[in-house]
Amino acid sequence: MEKAAGSPSVGGSYPQKNAEILSSQYGINLFLAGLLLTFAWAVHAVGISKSHLLSYLITLMLIQLLWMLWYLCRSCTQRRLIRDKDTHAGARWLKCGITLFAVITLILDSFKIGYYIDFSNCLSPTEGIFPVTHAVHTILQVYFLWCHAKDIIQSFKTLERFGVIHSVFTNLLLWTNGVLTESKHQLNEHKERLITLGFGNITIVLDDHAPQCNCTTTTLCSIFSQGIYYLYPFNIEYHILASTMLYVLWKNIGRQIEHHQQHKTPFKFHGITVGMGFGLIVLTSTIAIVVVYLIQIGRSKIKSELALTMFYLHAIFVLALMCTAGIVALLIYRLEDRSLDNSKNPARKLDAELLVGTAAGSWLLSWGSILAIICAQAHPKYTWYNLPYSVLVIIEKYIQNLFIIESIHREQEKVNDDIKTLRIVTISRGSTLSLTPSYKEIYNGRATRDSGEVPCLFRGSICGRENGGGAKEETSLENSSVMHSAPDFSFYSRNSVTTNKRRILKNIAAFLFLCNLSLWIPPAFGCRPEYDNGLEEIVFGFEPWIIVVNLAMPFSIFYRMHSAASLFEVNCKT
Repeated sequence: MEKAAGSPSVGGSYPQKNAEILSSQYGINLFLAGLLLTFAWAVHAVGISKSHLLSYLITLMLIQLLWMLWYLCRSCTQRRLIRDKDTHAGARWLKCGITLFAVITLILDSFKIGYYIDFSNCLSPTEGIFPVTHAVHTILQVYFLWCHAKDIIQSFKTLERFGVIHSVFTNLLLWTNGVLTESKHQLNEHKERLITLGFGNITIVLDDHAPQCNCTTTTLCSIFSQGIYYLYPFNIEYHILASTMLYVLWKNIGRQIEHHQQHKTPFKFHGITVGMGFGLIVLTSTIAIVVVYLIQIGRSKIKSELALTMFYLHAIFVLALMCTAGIVALLIYRLEDRSLDNSKNPARKLDAELLVGTAAGSWLLSWGSILAIICAQAHPKYTWYNLPYSVLVIIEKYIQNLFIIESIHREQEKVNDDIKTLRIVTISRGSTLSLTPSYKEIYNGRATRDSGEVPCLFRGSICGRENGGGAKEETSLENSSVMHSAPDFSFYSRNSVTTNKRRILKNIAAFLFLCNLSLWIPPAFGCRPEYDNGLEEIVFGFEPWIIVVNLAMPFSIFYRMHSAASLFEVNCKT
């Protein structure tokens, strides 16, 4: 009988499972084709130009625009229907973050349009069409994510799977294109810096994709060309955030949700002053270090070595503080006895997988630096600071990943039934029982006015009910101990300990949040000692090490931003 009842749902899941597999394979092939085009352009392959790559990206964006317009129109016609929503997906802070990155991306597109106008004599028309299409794509996509990131699609599921996965991999290809363009710019600067550090034996060949004509307005061209590369980090983060939000939407298609999902609590600054204070000190000092580094590096050998030493010492101090904070948080968790939430949650599962997956990028770079220090024959003084820095990078990510993943899987603390019905009981002479408003009512800012009924205290130890002007009470010898103040003090003591633990955890989450933002800034804006150190190039060879750095660095940068986003959520949840 159970088999017969269950068989329709099992059989009905096969078409949708096949649609999921087919759509994922479609997206992967879409991505691989674009990846090969990007690689071919990067290595100056014969017959492949930048216009071919941009034409492919423009086509993908136009297809996504058509799908989003169709979805929005269909949603408008069905706006009166009640739809299931995934409360864990598309958090408001995440939408605000992607909106900020999108606004800066639109500024980047306007710079690209200005750059094309100034060099229009020798640039392909696709280089002018691309930023215009990208700007329209950005505006509509942000609107789509604001309105529909939480949707659980239950109609046209096969078609929607292909539309959403197309959007996911379109954003991933745009992210790849941005990473490659920005990396090539950083690489050219890096090759010039190596000479100042005394690595003259490395062949310096600049990879130049600059237009082969003069600019119509020299000043504007300089502003546009320099400004574009400073804005690329925000464009890169925008596309990776969009792809993750769309991936959660894809995973939610056809999902049967549990209707007891918890609602997210809003972020509050109250009680996290210490963590925010220390975090802001780290953030301010990091910005200062980055500014000095970018000014000093490449000026002379002495200034470059001082810049690298300054960077390593500052990073070692910050990473040591982060490790300490993470260990304290994990010790607090070990002292608590709270169950984990193992319910199905695509957004939470993706967060955990991204944390571990993207951490592998910086782990790869750290192990490369450790091996280079061990194997190198000559060690300039500043390279020894790289050893504790690389070790701390590995340890810090271990600890932080464990803290974040456990935090997002912990069930939110629920108010105990005894606490909900707590009464502060005052016994005076005789049998008079004075009752003040309940703890829950005080917390909510109101007292019981209407019912006249007082619930039981500590599972029925004391029950009181008012009838008219009289009072009736039932007590026993066993329950009389509740009248004493000791249990009240015990409760408040336990409650105080819990509150203090929660406050410490919130301060740690706030501190780590700002520290991760701080550590995102240096590599995102060109402060990359993995490029400028020079020791790794000697041990592994220039080309192999640069390939490793270019592959791993984008994941390392994304890890910091994703960790900051996850820690923000942890702070709201704690």
